[in-house]
Amino acid sequence: MRKPYVLLVAALLLPSALLWPAGPSYAADNGSWSVFPVSSEVSQRPYFYVTAHPGTTVRDKVVVANKTGRPLRFRLYAADAYNTARDGGFAVRTVKERQRGVGAWARPAKSRVTVPARGSVTVPFTLRVPERAEPGDHPGALVALDERIDAGEGSLAVGVQRAVGARLYLRVNGPTVPALAVEKVRVRHTQPLVPGTGDSTATISYTLHNTGNVTLSPRVELRAQGLFGRTLLSRDLTGIPSELLPGQRVRLAEPWHGAPQLDWADVTLTASAEDTRESASASFFALPWLVALVLGAGLVAAGVVFRVRRRRAVR
Repeated sequence: MRKPYVLLVAALLLPSALLWPAGPSYAADNGSWSVFPVSSEVSQRPYFYVTAHPGTTVRDKVVVANKTGRPLRFRLYAADAYNTARDGGFAVRTVKERQRGVGAWARPAKSRVTVPARGSVTVPFTLRVPERAEPGDHPGALVALDERIDAGEGSLAVGVQRAVGARLYLRVNGPTVPALAVEKVRVRHTQPLVPGTGDSTATISYTLHNTGNVTLSPRVELRAQGLFGRTLLSRDLTGIPSELLPGQRVRLAEPWHGAPQLDWADVTLTASAEDTRESASASFFALPWLVALVLGAGLVAAGVVFRVRRRRAVR
């Protein structure tokens, strides 16, 4: 009986400071192979940076280098890039997904290559920008995929395919519109039953949305105010994606330790990037359960007393 397996594609697109001996260019690297732009005697490129008009055809070359002691065979393809929902990391579409931008416009001269042990192969590719391409940034990558599936062990095996891609940043000439939105701000607050007997915490979740057509490097400031305008919290947030791609949304969360236990708080998130700045807010009422019960009992008792006195007054 064949055991079921789950196929995972690992697309490693992390920048690396490793210099590959065959060329003085930075490489995307996973320890077994690397992918990088071809270099000249006067040019070292960490990634592909292309600026073109609609209808333009651009030609360049990508290098796939094998760092192992045996030949490796790869599937070469172009892919669109996106931000991962979990942390906003740079990722690319798989070979089976539909490509709409760079992934559809760029074509390597060879779809499969065999790279000798400790050697490299240079492959030309053509990037044809459509006449009706929208202005702005169209990020992607040229990917070298090892199509072999490394099966795991156990009743449910996990099949893994590994891939490495050299990033390709295409900007189509035309009007650029940097725009950023903060959406769906939510505050989840927890606190002890009895005030002062423990710590209270809050988790502030929100969505960063690049609503423009250029890649942004956003910054986010968190500010919370209590009653009478008192500043409860003010900080610049970390863990923000360094590159928020056009049209992409990322859901993020920020913990707040030592949140108020009895207060009305207004939380404001302000996101900014070059030539754009937007804010969004949410409020929450910090009220311990014990205090709420006491207040509720007091209101009920006051209501009962009021009704009794009213009946007596009517008589």
